[in-house]
Amino acid sequence: MKKIFEIMEHTTKRYTRWPLTALPLLVGLACFFSSCERDDYYVDGGRANPVFDGTVLDYLDATSQLDTIGQLVRLAGLEENFIADELTFFSPSDVNIKQLIGRINYQGSDPGWQGNGANQQLYNLGLDTIQTLADVDSAIWRKYLERYMFRGKHKLSDYPQIDFSVLNTFGGQNYYAYNNTVSNIGVVFHDAVNDEGKPTESRLKYMGYRQLYISFIPNVSIPEFWYDTPVASSDIQPRNGVVHVLDFTSRRFGFDQQEVIDDIIQSKR
Repeated sequence: MKKIFEIMEHTTKRYTRWPLTALPLLVGLACFFSSCERDDYYVDGGRANPVFDGTVLDYLDATSQLDTIGQLVRLAGLEENFIADELTFFSPSDVNIKQLIGRINYQGSDPGWQGNGANQQLYNLGLDTIQTLADVDSAIWRKYLERYMFRGKHKLSDYPQIDFSVLNTFGGQNYYAYNNTVSNIGVVFHDAVNDEGKPTESRLKYMGYRQLYISFIPNVSIPEFWYDTPVASSDIQPRNGVVHVLDFTSRRFGFDQQEVIDDIIQSKR
């Protein structure tokens, strides 16, 4: 896998050499992108032992699918919050950052690189593309990471039931994130089904497995418009908080990736 500063295959020569102080970030990001090439991402990555002996930031750093998120925490100036605050973090995955940045004129088969990512759109507009995570304004990383951060420790059992088909009955609950954006959080109680699809099928309503969902509400004046996202692995418990890892296949970074890209484009004009 090429290093991050080589990922633009058809870019023009409009970039300067990086100073030596940028090398650690370049190496870290290169490692991230090389790890993204492996098929080691998961949908259900539950921990046998949910307790982690370290801070929330330590957990991100120690987890190969999340260590780039740990880098973003530092770039966003949120390191102290992830070390000292008591918080619940609904964590996106490293692959979501790969999807956000993207590659220029990519013709391969890797779905992580496919799509109209930030670099393709920046290149089309004649703007400098992203070669390291630090090329994105720290305020942008902070804005979108804070959407996933909530004060206090909250495990799956602490959230109310949600049924997306009968929200008037089981509607979850709205919560304010660190930046005062609003998300609905609730637990889907799946049915217990035996012999599904067969004449002998039996179904027990709400008696199956339970899955946590977070649904970002971009405009509280339109409360019925949500970006709902399932959790792949819940109730990971570092010393100062709880981490719920989101299903990266269901939603991209920031809940609305194009909004993030629009902010990046505006910052580079």
